[in-house]
Amino acid sequence: MGKTEASTKKGEASSMVDDELPQEFLEHLTLRGLRLDRIEPGRVVFSMNIPPRLLNSSKYLHGGAITTLVRDGNGYPMGAAAIPAAGFPWNSGVSIEINISCFDATYVNEEIEIDARVLRIGKAVAVVSVEFKKKKTGQVFAQGRHTKYIPFVSKM
Repeated sequence: MGKTEASTKKGEASSMVDDELPQEFLEHLTLRGLRLDRIEPGRVVFSMNIPPRLLNSSKYLHGGAITTLVRDGNGYPMGAAAIPAAGFPWNSGVSIEINISCFDATYVNEEIEIDARVLRIGKAVAVVSVEFKKKKTGQVFAQGRHTKYIPFVSKM
């Protein structure tokens, strides 16, 4: 694939990075109402408006939906998308651990930002941190961490 121009919130151009995210992943995002806002080495930022289908019985964003955004069960992990942004293969590894902490509620049609960053990539394990913010206030309402096993890739 080509290069993707990362941009800031105000639309200003910033660094150019290799676009390692496959077309199927981008289609997967669109179908779920997610927008890819920024990509840079080791970091991806998504945004979305909370749809009614992701609410729990108390009418705020379900914790399971937050977990799904960190590690999507359909094989397209939103949080782990930071790993190919760091230069590793898209289909690298399996989940070892996922944890989520929720600090506040978000409601229907509220716009949120999902910021996934690679904390570390070692010989066999990658760790990604995912921060969820309310776009209007910048308040962090949830955090997640996704640890993945990265299989050894021969350089021969």
